[in-house]
Amino acid sequence: MPRARKDGAPRKGGPRRRGGAQSSIQADSGSSEDEAASEARSTTSDCPSLLSTVAEDSLGGSAVDEQGPQEDLEEKVKEYVDGLTDKSAKTRQGALESLRLALASRLLPDFLLERRLTLADALEKCLKKGKGEEQALAAAVVGLLCVQLGPGPKGEELFHSLRPLLVCVLSDSTASPAARLHCASALGLGCYVAAADVQAWALLLTICPSTHVSHILDRQLPRLPQLLSSENVNLRIAAGETIALLFELARDLEEDFIYEDMDALCSALRTLATDSSKYRAKSDRRRQRSTFRAVLHFVEGGNCEEETVRFGVEVLYVDSWARRRIYAAFKDVLGSGMHHHLQNNELLRDIFGLGPVLVLDATALKACKTSRFEKHLYNAAAFKARTKARSRMRDKRADIL
Repeated sequence: MPRARKDGAPRKGGPRRRGGAQSSIQADSGSSEDEAASEARSTTSDCPSLLSTVAEDSLGGSAVDEQGPQEDLEEKVKEYVDGLTDKSAKTRQGALESLRLALASRLLPDFLLERRLTLADALEKCLKKGKGEEQALAAAVVGLLCVQLGPGPKGEELFHSLRPLLVCVLSDSTASPAARLHCASALGLGCYVAAADVQAWALLLTICPSTHVSHILDRQLPRLPQLLSSENVNLRIAAGETIALLFELARDLEEDFIYEDMDALCSALRTLATDSSKYRAKSDRRRQRSTFRAVLHFVEGGNCEEETVRFGVEVLYVDSWARRRIYAAFKDVLGSGMHHHLQNNELLRDIFGLGPVLVLDATALKACKTSRFEKHLYNAAAFKARTKARSRMRDKRADIL
């Protein structure tokens, strides 16, 4: 059974318009099966992370309540910032985790701008003297600060002051894998907002000037298929999605783009799309097959599968590999706060073409609400369409085998 929403706000959809996103008043199915299908298509990274989903209570506080007053939230954040300089490593980690959750769940750009120097100094010490989880959490907070402060000069100043430390940890072979991973992600996100990890590199590809794309294609596209044989499922998926992104960029430059080793590439992608090896975890096999079916379909000349992200009364259409990579990068950082930021963060709304922040009163929200019967009809139609699609896919897989 779907969980009830705290604020009672309805989920809505709407007719699509150019630009990939718009306000909407259609019904959101809310069905658990739709959510599972969407999750299977998601390009969000599932790389191992030391970042927990529940804040540690070492400061005597709890996770930030999204419904709490702004003043209470700012007081809590002040406590978390003070905790970053504590002598106890456990207290610093708790403060970093609580700060991460606060920045992911609510917007505080003005408040953070006033304390950017204090934050930069504290995070610098965490990255320099911390180990393992503390460095990973500090890097995650740096990425969130980039999202909160946006592309302005003061935000860039903070990022540039911490960038050498992020590079240092990333280049340190003795640092923990999680710390290096989150430093790479923070660098990729910071460079994207202000202006190594395969996904961070792919994120920067989305804003690469067209004059450089041909050079990158010649050098990097022949190398990426080698990663498809990696033992790490996350690396295989990241490589596959990056291959699809490079093909998309190449076709934007040249509509009749032809890859020289196309047969070998398609064979490798098809093998991963139909992999049924029992020694792999079931969830890994399902995620891998879903991703590589989409990659193979696109590489062979098809269209990118469109994903629909509903938040409040608006809808975001993710209809290209570039947009999928950008959406996944921000979702990795913001987690469950992604929808809140899509609604209220001007930086994200500008990146995804959502327009100005919508201001809706309670009457408008109530008018958008759909009845339970309408949701039932929507769910029934979606279930029927999904069943037909899966039946066709099973028939295709049977023909291949």
